[in-house]
Amino acid sequence: MRKDGAPPVSAVNPIGKIFLCFETKPFLATLLAITLVMVVWNLQPYYENLISATSRCSAATSVSSSSSTESLPIKSTTLGGVTPLAEKKLVSPPADPNKRTFQAYGNAAALFVQMGAYRGGPKTFAVVGLASKPIHVFGRPWYKCEWIPNNGNSSIRAKAYKMLPDWGYGRVYTVVVVNCTFSENPNADNSGGKLMVYAYYGESPRKYEKFTALEEAPGSYDESKYRPPHKYEYLYCGSSLYGNLSASRMREWMAYHAWFFGASSHFVFHDAGGVSAEVRAVLEPWIRGGRVTLQDIRDQAEYDGYYYNQFLVVNDCLHRYRHAANWTFYFDVDEYIYLPDGNTLESVLRDFSNNTQFTIEQNAMSSVLCLNDSSPQGYSRQWGLEKLVFRDSRTRIRRDRKYAIQAKNAYATGVHMSENVIGGTLHKTETRIRYYHYHNTITVHEELCRNLLPPSAKNATTWLDKIPFVYDDNMRKLVPTIKQFERNTIGVGSQRS
Repeated sequence: MRKDGAPPVSAVNPIGKIFLCFETKPFLATLLAITLVMVVWNLQPYYENLISATSRCSAATSVSSSSSTESLPIKSTTLGGVTPLAEKKLVSPPADPNKRTFQAYGNAAALFVQMGAYRGGPKTFAVVGLASKPIHVFGRPWYKCEWIPNNGNSSIRAKAYKMLPDWGYGRVYTVVVVNCTFSENPNADNSGGKLMVYAYYGESPRKYEKFTALEEAPGSYDESKYRPPHKYEYLYCGSSLYGNLSASRMREWMAYHAWFFGASSHFVFHDAGGVSAEVRAVLEPWIRGGRVTLQDIRDQAEYDGYYYNQFLVVNDCLHRYRHAANWTFYFDVDEYIYLPDGNTLESVLRDFSNNTQFTIEQNAMSSVLCLNDSSPQGYSRQWGLEKLVFRDSRTRIRRDRKYAIQAKNAYATGVHMSENVIGGTLHKTETRIRYYHYHNTITVHEELCRNLLPPSAKNATTWLDKIPFVYDDNMRKLVPTIKQFERNTIGVGSQRS
């Protein structure tokens, strides 16, 4: 009888034994998942270091006078919430415990904040903006200009001249006017090009920012713009309008000066938050008629300069309209230019024309004293300059002056006068031209008359807060003419004050 022996033993692979214990497909999936987790875990430190290094790099941003960008922080979502993707780590301590390191975070102020850039003539340009005040006070930043033509020719470079026209009043930011003057017209063939500005952090030429300040399109250069005759005889450059302005006071001011300067004049206002819907409605007829330009400068609040950045605003207006008028006037919306003794504006400016600028003396008016003269109209319906008729009569005291300038001869300017001009400055002008100042009235919405004086006050000196006031009705006499002019020009009738 044949006996069956034990089955033959074959050589079995150990891995094969494992596969006998587990099903093949689930095992492979598990192994692949574990491998991916390990790869991601080991790559995480490298990824964080790469992002951290990238965040420390800075890129130059091209800036034009008509646009700006705002960067947002990059964030990533984690299980714990939203955290910065490129969070800075503490610097590893050096080997020497007495070697100290300094780690900077963020930027306190920009190297340069451009508001505008303008061609000032065939060979010269002006770039107007703000800059970090400490850098200019304690350091030596400088600028260089380059013209890159569109015709493919080599670029032209020129060292710039900077001016700080805010008289040291700047806060975090100071005003800077950069003058770029080339040896020749960089766009003589009218092919167009770009004005590039290099802004240096200090004396070293190695650290700087480069940006496009201005572009000229092919065929846009017109040399006739930079020589007489100019578009206007007179231009008004207003400072920053802020606060809760009275629409009634703005209406009176606009009507008066539109009449005073005549048809060949233009007014530029800068809204820093003070132009409400009511004030806008007052200015709108003049805007439609081409007499007023209203610019929105509310974004200036992001940059801490002096008094709503008014030095920046007046310099931008100077260069933006440098060749637009024969004379440019600088004063506020609670001030009224006046010609005493029958002078005419044309004759005064003709006599002053040998000077680049002249200053104007102030007549300070009370903002609360009125005459209770039983007017048929009633003082409550009168204009502000119609009923505020008492002038501060003190003499030999310093008062603020305002001014007018031939802008083509100025490189930069200030609030009360310019210190960067070619030509003379005339101060003794009080017999020819003055201005009435109604301080503390432009934001009053209720009745102005808070102290009513009897008719006898016309011939006496009235004391208020130890200040003498005398009766002065020069402006009041002009009001009927101004109201008629307003009705004829924009069709506005009589309104309450």
